[in-house]
This record gives sequence, structure tokens and C-alpha cells, in this order.
Amino acid sequence: QVQLVESGGGLVQAGGSLRLSCAASGSIFSINAMSWYRQGPGKQRELVATIRSAGSTNYADSVEGRFTISRENAKNTVYLQMNSLKPEDTAVYYCTAYITTTARSSTSYWGQGTQVTVSS
Repeated sequence: QVQLVESGGGLVQAGGSLRLSCAASGSIFSINAMSWYRQGPGKQRELVATIRSAGSTNYADSVEGRFTISRENAKNTVYLQMNSLKPEDTAVYYCTAYITTTARSSTSYWGQGTQVTVSS
């Protein structure tokens, strides 16, 4: 089994910064990609950022230039550095990873989410 645990969410004023962390653990053979999604009040879940095994990254237009996704492969951990936060960034942020287990089964795994609230 694989588990993903997020941390780092909280309350911050507009213009401030937060750093989210997500650590994967369990019977992992390889991690092909890790991403951050978010879902704001009354909104659909959206993809925020992705980092792939070779290191390439993608960002949603709404966060480009403000957020940075990074990883520490030895720790099976992905980070999301969020700067210049805006009230519209308020959402539950979810970590997800596409993982091949030691049993050679590949699928996406999701964390439970962490709340980010940005006040005006």
C-alpha cells in the first residue's frame, strides 16, 4: 500500500507565502509524476502544478510565476512553494502521485488534502 501525507497548509494574509509538503511512503518501486491539485469553494478541482520523473514541470496559468513545484527524490517528497498569495488561491490542496508499486501495479494515489486560506 502507498500513503501520501500533506502538510504546511494554514491561514495567511494576501501577499504572503506558504510551503506545502507531500511525502509518499509504502511499497514504491518508482514515482512517475507528482502533482498538486486544488478545489476552492463552489469550484471544480483543478490541476495546479506537475513535476515528472525527468524533472519537467507544468503550471496552471493562474499560478505561473508565483508557485514553484520541486521534489526530493530520496525522500519521495514533493513541495509547492506558494508566493504572492491571493484570496482566490483559497482552496483545499491535494497531492497526487502516479506510482508503480513493488508489485508492478501502476495507479494514481491521493492525499487527504490540506486547507489553504488567504485573507484579504
